[in-house]
Amino acid sequence: MITKIMQLNLRISLLVFVLSVAACSTFPSENQNPAKNNKATYNRDLKECQEDYPEVGSGVHIRQWINCMKLKGWN
Repeated sequence: MITKIMQLNLRISLLVFVLSVAACSTFPSENQNPAKNNKATYNRDLKECQEDYPEVGSGVHIRQWINCMKLKGWN
């Protein structure tokens, strides 16, 4: 009985880890415009996206931040 629960917890933990890594690897980090491709512009744009789409418990905000950054020219 306990081993089945432990196996389930391990599978869930592994799934969460894999999804987290996948989400981080798709976050835009390079701008199409070379003049805007710097850390200061990136931080400003990300801050604007975070203000427009505040964090929610379900994690939907991360997808919204990614889409917002893509609209600003980040790939």
